Amino acid sequence: MVKLYFGGQWMVDQPGKRGINFGLPPTTAALEVYLDMMSDSRLPWIASVFGDSVLDTPIARAVIERGGHLRVGIEDAAGRSERTNAEMVAAAAELAAAAGRPVVPGSALVAAERRQGLLSETVSGHRTPAVWRRLVHLGKIAAEQPGKAAVIMAGSGRTVTFAELDAAANRLAHVLFESGLRPGGHLAFMLENRWEFLAVAWAAQRSGLYYTAVSTQLQADECAYIVNDCGAEVFIASAAVADVAVKVSAATPQVRLRLMMDSAAAGFVSYEEITAAAPATPLPRELEGGDMLYSSGTTGRPKGIRRELTLDPIGTSNSLHQLISVLFPPDGDSVYLSPAPLYHSAPLRFCVTMHRFGVPVVLLEKFDPERALAAIETYRVTHSQWVPTMFIRMLKLPAETRARYDVSSMRYAIHAAAPCPAPVKEQMIDWWGPVVHEYYSATEGAFFVYAAPAEWLAHKPTVGRPVYGEPHVCDADGAELPVGEAGILYFSGGPGFEYHGDPVKTAASLDPQGRGWVTVGDVGYLDEEGFIYLTDRASHMIISGGVNIYPQEAENLLAVHPKVADVAVIGVPDPEMGEEVKAVVQPASMDDAGPELAAELIAHCRDHLAHYKCPQSVDFRADLPRNSTGKLLKRVLRDEYARSGAVQQAPR
Repeated sequence: MVKLYFGGQWMVDQPGKRGINFGLPPTTAALEVYLDMMSDSRLPWIASVFGDSVLDTPIARAVIERGGHLRVGIEDAAGRSERTNAEMVAAAAELAAAAGRPVVPGSALVAAERRQGLLSETVSGHRTPAVWRRLVHLGKIAAEQPGKAAVIMAGSGRTVTFAELDAAANRLAHVLFESGLRPGGHLAFMLENRWEFLAVAWAAQRSGLYYTAVSTQLQADECAYIVNDCGAEVFIASAAVADVAVKVSAATPQVRLRLMMDSAAAGFVSYEEITAAAPATPLPRELEGGDMLYSSGTTGRPKGIRRELTLDPIGTSNSLHQLISVLFPPDGDSVYLSPAPLYHSAPLRFCVTMHRFGVPVVLLEKFDPERALAAIETYRVTHSQWVPTMFIRMLKLPAETRARYDVSSMRYAIHAAAPCPAPVKEQMIDWWGPVVHEYYSATEGAFFVYAAPAEWLAHKPTVGRPVYGEPHVCDADGAELPVGEAGILYFSGGPGFEYHGDPVKTAASLDPQGRGWVTVGDVGYLDEEGFIYLTDRASHMIISGGVNIYPQEAENLLAVHPKVADVAVIGVPDPEMGEEVKAVVQPASMDDAGPELAAELIAHCRDHLAHYKCPQSVDFRADLPRNSTGKLLKRVLRDEYARSGAVQQAPR
């Protein structure tokens, strides 16, 4: 028989609590983990099915076939459902009948088992993996493995142990507490990639604080805007950015404590001196804080993305910890390489979470393609995270340089942040093997889409299927579009968020028909199997002669051309067509820049795309504006051409 357990919304709303929502997609990795957990369970295993989640997944079928049961709830993650309770029960019964097993209610069994003390580490008969049940945080790892490397600086070789990192974070946590910061308070910091960056993050994380990492690429007024907007009461910087930090200090009167590493500029207290005088022991009450990071600002002022803090006890497992444990599971030999600036969301969150697993983090001070390969070989890196621009730059190294380094230790080369041209990913898989994993998400955290290597190879160039967040492809009026038709991508059922201090932008992220679906402005489509394909960003669309053109297709073609180092395809003003498609190219060698290369690149595009999608003209530049995660700042280019008010007809 199959027992039906009736679930509740708390399982989705509080993912850090004990209990698992098994509405996850049936990836091979997930299925293997679930079945392994079943084999180690003393209790009937339960697959949870909520709302409109499909019941007939390989996970649910496998659970039933192995003697497990179903937990059924009538709500999806947003508290809505197209299906009634009766319909859900009927669907579960149909699934059980296919396996030749009757359905009975299971609630009485749960109560009996709880009375027998069998549920000491479970909720409602739901056994959780050991790695999720334990409190996982820096202090715990430091106590268990004090001498293990926590941070390794790839350039200098400086190694900081878990005990040292834990002590540094504890000392700063005491300084923050003495300054008056309490759970829910806020600090901001502007630091280059250095081991103390993670000490600051962990100090705030274990103090129940919001923390905002600010890009070191910003000018003083940009940084001051963020520090003021987020409401930070403490600001930490390093001597490397002292010139900017001093100007920020004068423009942020609400900040009551300013610390500077290496040497203290005017108006700042020495970070080293004040932390050296503080205890290295934990605060008496440690609560989980969280980051409040800012969008990249590619279309204007950056906006803070704020979620309510849970203020759970330190070490409570969160959604990213759970995702990594299923999709990219580390072990005792794992080493994580972070080649990007830590002030961006993915590098910061993954580094902090890898520490929860006791995994050493290797930091590149600054990305360099050959140094990244050297770090993989030197430290036997098993996990890493990249953006497509980094792949392109590594692939454009001379063949003999690439062959010089042993990358065979790599098990999970994870990439995100921007769509990866299919030829680039194919070449990376040919080089590194089937270890290139992709996810599509955003700082907003409203969805998480994942593609395993085999899935991507079978559905090129998908970004994957949702792990959480149900996708909806809509037109400008919010009407859902059929499979295969591109439109604005919305997601429902994920965690909520708001753009701090900007109700207008928050409202603009919601679907126009009031269903609570959210978008981050991407355009794409779905196939019959639910795989998502990104077309471009809505804000990048070019309208030429009334025709909508998404420039990503042309960019992807030009990016892999051997004479191109970098490229942006944008719309520029045209008196007749409204906009003209223009390619702005950073050539591999400026010696090649000129009419002949321009004609070659245009012809290359026309060999593969409809002519209206291809550039009509090409401009050449020594470099293009990108932020430090590799995202093109097209706004900068568009604004420049808009100011000129005319199309340059001849390549330069």
